Amino acid sequence: MSVVDPRLSINQATIKYADLATALRVTADAGIEAIGLWREPVQEVGLTTAAAMLTDSGLRFTTHCRAGFFTMPEGPARRSSIDDNRVAIDEAAALAVAGAPGSTAILVLVAGGLPEGSRDIVGARERVRDAIGELAPHAKAAGVTLAIEPLHPMFASDRCVVSTLGQALDIAADFEPEVVGATVDTFHIFWDPDVLPAIERAGREGRIATYQVCDWRTPLPEDVLLSRHYPGDGVIDFASLTRAVEATGYDRDIEVEIFNADIWAADPAEVVRRTAEAFGGAVTPHLSGARTPTA
Repeated sequence: MSVVDPRLSINQATIKYADLATALRVTADAGIEAIGLWREPVQEVGLTTAAAMLTDSGLRFTTHCRAGFFTMPEGPARRSSIDDNRVAIDEAAALAVAGAPGSTAILVLVAGGLPEGSRDIVGARERVRDAIGELAPHAKAAGVTLAIEPLHPMFASDRCVVSTLGQALDIAADFEPEVVGATVDTFHIFWDPDVLPAIERAGREGRIATYQVCDWRTPLPEDVLLSRHYPGDGVIDFASLTRAVEATGYDRDIEVEIFNADIWAADPAEVVRRTAEAFGGAVTPHLSGARTPTA
């Protein structure tokens, strides 16, 4: 069995159909030290039980996915979303405490798309800023970093009006770096001609909350959401992106997050093994050194 990079974290979306117990077991059994969790599997067992299971697994907790989706105008739906985001902040805080030393309390935020019938993408982004302004005090009190995740522009209408790392940083700039940062996800930002300066800016401003990797390969499937691949199986230049992130001083865990129907249908243990192998080939060679525990 090959050596597993100690900075690799399995984002639970990569093994979407594995329940929480299975996800924790196959990750730990593969010699991987960290995992990022999704809210739905945690809520299936309850936060208290999930936290105990995470503690028993011995794994570090890297991110909680996901919250956000607050681009709608003021009204009951927006209030409900804001309230749910507060719950997600509390979940992230509890799971970070439950994880092994070095766990991080990071809540990934996906902004949300254009409201039904709207063409005002600029106004939608401003509502994202306003929502984060409401949530920031709660996040600060809980010790949680809100990590704005820009998504590829093909998702701007239905999923995320924040399309570039620069846009995410512009929103985050209104808040303290330890409270609001950004998710640097290779799948969503590799295409951006300004991506390397944006990564440098994110590092300079202390805003890189998490680094996530997977690959882009064409042709895309009919459901473009499910178009992610193992690192190294597509066209993304992991060398330049990873070195840029490393140059900022980022030395924490790196998640592999894959949405792919064929990968989801495979045996979770095999997917985790294959993920570790792919990470070792595509990402590890560009890392500057071993992970430095943060706690």
